[in-house]
Amino acid sequence: MQAYAVMTVAAWCWAGNSIFSRLAAGEVSPMLLVTFRWVGVLLLMLIFARRYIVQDWPVLKQHLPFIAIMGTCGFTGFNALFYVAGHTTTAINLGILQGAMPIFVILGMFAAYRVRVTRVQSLGVFVTIGGVIVVGSAGSFDRLAALEFNIGDILVMGCCLLYAGYAVGLRNRPEVSALGFFTALAISAFVTSIPLTATEWALGDLQWPTAKGWMIIPAVVLFPSFLAQICFLRGVALIGPNRAGVFINLVPIFAAILAVLFLREEFEMFHAIGLFFVLGGIWLSERGKET
Repeated sequence: MQAYAVMTVAAWCWAGNSIFSRLAAGEVSPMLLVTFRWVGVLLLMLIFARRYIVQDWPVLKQHLPFIAIMGTCGFTGFNALFYVAGHTTTAINLGILQGAMPIFVILGMFAAYRVRVTRVQSLGVFVTIGGVIVVGSAGSFDRLAALEFNIGDILVMGCCLLYAGYAVGLRNRPEVSALGFFTALAISAFVTSIPLTATEWALGDLQWPTAKGWMIIPAVVLFPSFLAQICFLRGVALIGPNRAGVFINLVPIFAAILAVLFLREEFEMFHAIGLFFVLGGIWLSERGKET
């Protein structure tokens, strides 16, 4: 029961990132938000995980290039695109389109390790892609025919690609504690976010946080970054990574609920259809693992 509770909390926290992305638009620039996010996470990890870094450092220092790539793709790149996307698409879209991540992971595992994709999983891939197309085209055949998609929705697909690469890379993670590895990734994410923020400043696009922005930053640090990660690690320890990973499928549902409740966004029919296809595709992919 504890495992279900902590994994549900993690899913709610990750869903909240879609809300924070939308709320941050006009309150703090995206790259600066990414940098502040990882500064906050590092401060927390220095308090709660300092001994794990010291303990794991002899192993971690042998994998610094790997850690740098993983932190850049899975943490810095993902969040940079995600917060930019929040300026041009809805939180509901942000949440639903993230549901494509498991499908990208399946394809990534096949491309990198030739992990077999069954017929049912292949069907799941196509069904999920159908859901993404429905959401991205807002259910409009005219937009689909003209290949008109919201730039924010396209950026979310970029997020999914980056995070899928990160997830596939986890297969080769060094044999260290989960908290030690996460802290090392957070350090990498912070370091690689600095050039993005510097570029944002050089282009004249950097926006220092408003009063509302200063409230969003600690929320981003505490919920989708720190609390979600701690809950996920605890869930994995209790029920294993495969069963824990299923709970990520709740994120699109929770994101849609939060967007309607807190942002007063309209949940339209095409959202329902797209969500049905995305979750249906994930379900088929899960069932088809051994088929």
